[in-house]
Amino acid sequence: MERETRVSVFESEKPSEIQLIKSKLDAQNISSFLNDKYMSFTTTPTANTIKLMVNLQDEEKAFRIIDAFLKETDLDLPAHSQN
Repeated sequence: MERETRVSVFESEKPSEIQLIKSKLDAQNISSFLNDKYMSFTTTPTANTIKLMVNLQDEEKAFRIIDAFLKETDLDLPAHSQN
């Protein structure tokens, strides 16, 4: 069985932001997964970031959906970067 490669398309410390973006991806039939881990040692020990992951083949479509949503919303979400 081939292992799927997942990539991060959005990160936030606020679960509500993650759920909002996740729902946008779900509406476009993009499976997404949560990676809820403590941030690296370079940040505060209590800071907890959540990464929204998608399968590699859905990465480009996911970024287009997220970018379009961020442009049309008034939410004060931090800019994310694409690799």
